[in-house]
Amino acid sequence: MNTPPPNSIQNPLFKNIEQIRQAKVRDTHITLAHGSGGKAMRDLIDDIFISNFDNPILSQLEDQASFNLAPLLQQGDRLAFTTDSYVVDPLFFPGSDIGELAVNGTVNDLAVSGAKPLYLTCSVILEEGLPVETLRRVAASMKVAAKKAGVQIITGDTKVVHRGAADKLFINTAGIGIIPRGVNISAHNIKPGDAVIINGEIGNHGTAILIARGELALETNIESDCQPLHSLVETLLHVCPQVHAMRDATRGGLATVLNEFALSSNVGIRLYEESIPVREEVNGVCEILGLDPLYLANEGKLVVVVPKENADNILSAMKLHPAGKDACIIGEVIPSPPGIVLLKTVFGAERIVDMLVGDQLPRIC
Repeated sequence: MNTPPPNSIQNPLFKNIEQIRQAKVRDTHITLAHGSGGKAMRDLIDDIFISNFDNPILSQLEDQASFNLAPLLQQGDRLAFTTDSYVVDPLFFPGSDIGELAVNGTVNDLAVSGAKPLYLTCSVILEEGLPVETLRRVAASMKVAAKKAGVQIITGDTKVVHRGAADKLFINTAGIGIIPRGVNISAHNIKPGDAVIINGEIGNHGTAILIARGELALETNIESDCQPLHSLVETLLHVCPQVHAMRDATRGGLATVLNEFALSSNVGIRLYEESIPVREEVNGVCEILGLDPLYLANEGKLVVVVPKENADNILSAMKLHPAGKDACIIGEVIPSPPGIVLLKTVFGAERIVDMLVGDQLPRIC
């Protein structure tokens, strides 16, 4: 008599899960049938998504994910919830891809609130004709990114649209995290005298996307800075639980984040151009194309505003973390002019850094 595997005793759905792990999509490209709700759709979900994202919550195969609240309450007293959509073009670019970007982008939106990211959802909109292997690569990338970030993808959705009604693949992710007791991070906390810190070079992601599109005769070795930041945030909060404000500088770049801070707290912010880390290659691309690196997108950079007396300790702690080894103080909060960001140039003059008008580079995330 054969003894069933231990999992078959613990999980009554074991046979179904085993069938899922063995399922294969026979089509080489996405068809409308893959969004019909029938067998083709179920095979696609089983083969590509459930096989990659398999976890105890997802394996229940319900229309929603449910989880116990008691363990969450032991970690904090508030829930952080966010959602984002990813339409980056191209899907694969130097240093990352749309799948990793979707996971890390949502993880980081949670992390900058001080939350510990726990669960993600994943919904995809597929264009008819998309190679199945492309979707398989993206799902595998999401699996690796989720494992690295310590989160589980616990539910999702799949839709297919006619050829030409979308551009290959769009992803929507939502995330849930828990904010520890005593943590209160908000732009409204910013005060004159605070220090402004960033964890590394700006503009790498936007530049990598621009070059990857192949529309310009430019070659660089710049890669996207896409990375999860939750661990770095934990390091910051361990050193200084009284961090005033924190945000990841994605669309609109560093300039947009700081303008949002200044407007929310009704203070001024002065940046020092010589202190802002920008790679020479990024500056070169910006000069050729008439772009400003302050507005270029990032996917692994956070801006932190902290009490001046804690700035050196926080900076030292950040530099010991892989995601913060190039961290530096780039500015200070000033009482006036309120709602305005100023840049002190390397020549000693000052200019206003306004909110981004329009979009320097669309579809970068």
